[in-house]
Amino acid sequence: METGTAQQKIALAFINDKSPILDLTCNDLVASGIEVLFRSENIEDGLSQLPALKTLPNICIIDLDFYNKNVLAQLQELRTQYPTINLIAHNDIDAEKAVKPLLEIGFTGYLLIGSDTDDFKKAIDVVTNGGRYFSVGVAEIAQEYFSNK
Repeated sequence: METGTAQQKIALAFINDKSPILDLTCNDLVASGIEVLFRSENIEDGLSQLPALKTLPNICIIDLDFYNKNVLAQLQELRTQYPTINLIAHNDIDAEKAVKPLLEIGFTGYLLIGSDTDDFKKAIDVVTNGGRYFSVGVAEIAQEYFSNK
């Protein structure tokens, strides 16, 4: 007979436009026991894969051009259709004009390019447990945003 509680398996999805950096991080996360349900190169493809899944991912890590208005509209559609999926941005932009629209959409994390696998694991753990995680370079923007809400 088994005793104790089983640790919840964390499932991820990745949407990124051919990022070799994110490919390496994804491989490291899989090696550490995190399940990756799918990877897609754009939001439309991700939206088409989600309905086919038996279980939705806990988190979707997204690395796209967040200045693109089309991408922001697609992200809003993703958030509207799948409000239970936590969204974490991965990008090199630490400007308020890129970060704030993502916070308004409902992103719960933002990792800057250069974040290592341990940073991803911390962000995944914090967000999965109901918190928010932001890299140092965007933390002040996020803190100001949430303090005004």
